[in-house]
Amino acid sequence: MTQPDQDTAPRLIIVVARSGGLAGLTREWRAEADPEREPRWRELVESCPWDATPPPARGADRFHWRIEVRADAATLHEARLGDTQVSGPWRTLVDEVRSAAA
Repeated sequence: MTQPDQDTAPRLIIVVARSGGLAGLTREWRAEADPEREPRWRELVESCPWDATPPPARGADRFHWRIEVRADAATLHEARLGDTQVSGPWRTLVDEVRSAAA
């Protein structure tokens, strides 16, 4: 079996958006995995419980998070979380994306 050419393989893109809070503004961060770091990004993505995400908690002035993983135009994963749900592997992924986007 041949490996896909790195130039033609779909690029892994992770988008994190935070909305709400006192001002109700939305901030967005984006990380695009280069071929050298793609295994690390995939490890971070797969460590998150995508199928077990409960609906975000409601409440005034709380942050709401949207985390989306794409390969080119196809969405692979999407989660909507309340601020208190962004912990463990979710927090690690969010922090890595925000750091990469800085």
